[in-house]
Amino acid sequence: MPGTHLTLNLVEGSVSFSFSLEAARELKSNLDQLMNSLKAVSAKTASGSSKPTPQSPMEYRYTGEVFLEIFCNPNIWPTPFAAKVLLTIRDLNIRLTTEAELTRVIEDVNQYLE
Repeated sequence: MPGTHLTLNLVEGSVSFSFSLEAARELKSNLDQLMNSLKAVSAKTASGSSKPTPQSPMEYRYTGEVFLEIFCNPNIWPTPFAAKVLLTIRDLNIRLTTEAELTRVIEDVNQYLE
């Protein structure tokens, strides 16, 4: 059974916080949809066809012991592997806002779910 703490590896350092399995599954689903949006944008760009259809940004919010928000606009990244997400984690005492690599966040969530 996975631990109750999700660790997200950032560009420099990492952050760990209490996170439920149900919330992790929901986050994984949101990240999968984001990857599909990013792939759609990069496929249109690579094919040289007309301007890609704008994709909706991903805004994921979780409220538990901490508040977690993950935001990504798929229209500004050339490929899914270049994409970064804006990450905000806060509670009553601290607020952390930073960027994280999308592929690393996906790996961290998958590892938590295993």
